[in-house]
Amino acid sequence: MLRSLDIRDLLIIDRLELAFQPGLNVLTGETGTGKSILLDALGFVLGWRGRAELVRAGAAQGEVVAAFDLAQDHPARAILQEAGLPAGDELILRRVNTAEGRKTAWVNDRRASGEVLRALSDTLVELHGQQDDRGLLNPRAHRALLDSFAGTAADVAATRAAWRGLAKARAALEAAEAELAAMRREEEYLRHAVDELDRLDPQPGEEAELDSRRRMMQAADRIREDIIRAHSATGSDGAEGMMGDALRWLEGAATTAEGALDEAIDALGRALAELGEAQQGIERFLEQLAFDPAELERVEERLFEIRAQARKHGVLPDDLGGFAEDLRARLAALDAGEGKLEDHRADVSRAREEYDRLAEALSRRRQAAAAKLDRAMAAELAPLKMERAVFSTEIAPGEPGPEGRDAVTFAVATNPGAPAGPLNKIASGGELSRFLLALKVCLTGGGSGLTMIFDEIDRGVGGATADAVGRRLARLAEGGQVLVVTHSPQVAAKGAHHWRVEKTVKGDTTLSTVTPVAAAERIDELARMLAGDIITDEARAAARALLSA
Repeated sequence: MLRSLDIRDLLIIDRLELAFQPGLNVLTGETGTGKSILLDALGFVLGWRGRAELVRAGAAQGEVVAAFDLAQDHPARAILQEAGLPAGDELILRRVNTAEGRKTAWVNDRRASGEVLRALSDTLVELHGQQDDRGLLNPRAHRALLDSFAGTAADVAATRAAWRGLAKARAALEAAEAELAAMRREEEYLRHAVDELDRLDPQPGEEAELDSRRRMMQAADRIREDIIRAHSATGSDGAEGMMGDALRWLEGAATTAEGALDEAIDALGRALAELGEAQQGIERFLEQLAFDPAELERVEERLFEIRAQARKHGVLPDDLGGFAEDLRARLAALDAGEGKLEDHRADVSRAREEYDRLAEALSRRRQAAAAKLDRAMAAELAPLKMERAVFSTEIAPGEPGPEGRDAVTFAVATNPGAPAGPLNKIASGGELSRFLLALKVCLTGGGSGLTMIFDEIDRGVGGATADAVGRRLARLAEGGQVLVVTHSPQVAAKGAHHWRVEKTVKGDTTLSTVTPVAAAERIDELARMLAGDIITDEARAAARALLSA
């Protein structure tokens, strides 16, 4: 609810402090006194796009402060949280416009953008007038308005969830198709590479082993002669024979040496054992050197093939086995890909069926609500002297989306037999005002938290029709807040709170003021609206009758 509006140095207002109340608030005054300036000021602090030059002549800057009461479940709180702004039971908007045109805004004493202000305004204020392009005349909002009237929030939420599920299933199918197409483009490479690596079957560490074996075989001819000489030098004709003779000689002398040769004999025994191990190693190596020349060729061919495959695939030779496993896995995925595609297609089909089911159910509820709304509108239009007009809620097939596949349009035919058309194209100014009011009465539910503003929506009507307009505005204000700028005494009489807008001239300066109209003063204000500048007793009597009606 809008609690207060503080305006400084804006257009022809130097300073105004207005304290609004729940219920129906009416603002009256002569034409040109500045009633529309109040709406300009409120629109300015809410971030609406309006007049370019707002600062009062001679002032350095203009400023508007609006204070709102917020319930705990008010939707403005979510916007404040998303914007990182403090939220409490009171919301204070402040916006300044310098004479140079620079605009700055604050929300609860924190700097904020015009975008945040406009987002907040959608949850705080709803403006209706003959050029209402923010409310009921906007065809893009008609489906949401019908859903609100029908109470289909749960159905819309379920349809939205089904749409997300369908979109997710479609995205998964598209990703699987793209992945499979990419694998198919490299299928020939995969099968050829796997075939080569399967035939090669490289083992970890094999490349180093083959390289060592190759180098040994290459050096065999060069080192074999030295190895043979070493074998001879350590054999029976060499060191082994000489050390054996020495051991026998020492053992023969040991009987008379009384133990003096024991250490030497033991050392020779150990040396002969070590020499034997050396001979065995030499013999084993000689066996390795005894290779078939064709074996060197086979070793080289396998070594070069392993290295070539490693270079080809950009991996280390020891990693070829793991790389081959990866390729086999990709081939397996390719072979199983068509089956997975069928699974994804089935998911899409199920998701589409669920969406179609919910969208169809939502359409049926909208159709039923549309018929109910049309009947409610017919009942509301008759007291507004538009009983010959026909209002229709048209539902046509639309592009499927998260909120179903219905295109909803509010259409009217103002005369019997005349074709129906959009509200803002068919209805005249006065008719349009009454259509909008009737719609608002039918569509508005309790607890919206919105402050509704009607700008001269009663223009062009009077008498019983104006009285019907006033009664409907009062009904809308029950449990909420409605602000009405009006020239109609019948409407003004229905207000719970009354302000008079006046224009004064002091010297060369024209200023607009707004003052509350006390209960005792309302008779004269209504009489002025009825009779003009000269207030007669008859006008006062008529004013009393309006207030008591």
